[in-house]
Amino acid sequence: MAQPDNEYSKPEENSASFLKRFYIYQKERFPFLAHGVLVASFTFSAIAYSLICRGETDFVHWKNYAVAAFTTITLFFLVRIFDEFKDAEDDAAFRKELPVPRGLISLRELFWIGVVVVIAQITVNLLFFPKLLLIYGVVVLYLSLMGKEFFIPEWLKKHQFWYVTSHMFIIPLIDIYASGFDWLYEGVSAPKGLLFFFCVSYMNGIVLEIGRKIKVSEDEKTGVLTYSSLFGAQKATWLWIGILLVTLGFSIAASLFAGQSLTTHLVLGSFFLLCALPAFLFLAKQSRKRAKFIEYSSALWTILMYLSLGGWPMLREMLNLN
Repeated sequence: MAQPDNEYSKPEENSASFLKRFYIYQKERFPFLAHGVLVASFTFSAIAYSLICRGETDFVHWKNYAVAAFTTITLFFLVRIFDEFKDAEDDAAFRKELPVPRGLISLRELFWIGVVVVIAQITVNLLFFPKLLLIYGVVVLYLSLMGKEFFIPEWLKKHQFWYVTSHMFIIPLIDIYASGFDWLYEGVSAPKGLLFFFCVSYMNGIVLEIGRKIKVSEDEKTGVLTYSSLFGAQKATWLWIGILLVTLGFSIAASLFAGQSLTTHLVLGSFFLLCALPAFLFLAKQSRKRAKFIEYSSALWTILMYLSLGGWPMLREMLNLN
């Protein structure tokens, strides 16, 4: 059982049952409902996009998708657990209100949760899709290297660009695993258009990373890195808009490889304008609420990109809406 650890500790929570403490933990650090919707759409779209590029109109069996979604959602959950270990020292010093430093849940408990998750992932994939275990192994290996900061933690801390770019590769790697439920399962070559889809996934990760770390000055904390503290709020916001624009470019390229029409490109452009709006409002007048809307917009953009490129076209086929 976790024990009270600092001034943010709540004895009634820390002394609660494991299930209640874990519920509070996931609600704060990895809300399974919200993250599950995002990752499930990510997984559906990766598989759907691969199928569309191959000219297929029938989606994979629901069992295949369920295994893919379970594995991808829990892989992102493992990313969160690895981050708890990686950031433990900084969290204890500068973010004492978080669940681990305040004693809600211990690193030891998170370790065993991670072990159970990995065993479940391996078991499910071994039983149903052993072909995908190699890609799964590559993802876990890269995740392990991330957890060790590629054995150069101090250097990465001093070079934020390389820190972010190296860590974001985990997203297209998980994408490769998810899309493999089409091309690898069927024993065919991966569609070339997937390269652009993977680029969209990679850039979406950066959009999310920067978007959640743009703050107003009064929300900045000593020892907590944000892009607004690193570059200034104005430059960080323009950087986020620029990354959003680059992601739009990759999404248009991906849609071309999938044979999608000009209408799709116009829709993607409209999504860019919609999601960039909070950033321009923040540039005009900085406020905590507008900064938060940039974070929300980052998540909305990510979901819209995945649904536009793979999700909606496949759903349209499945529902015979053409």
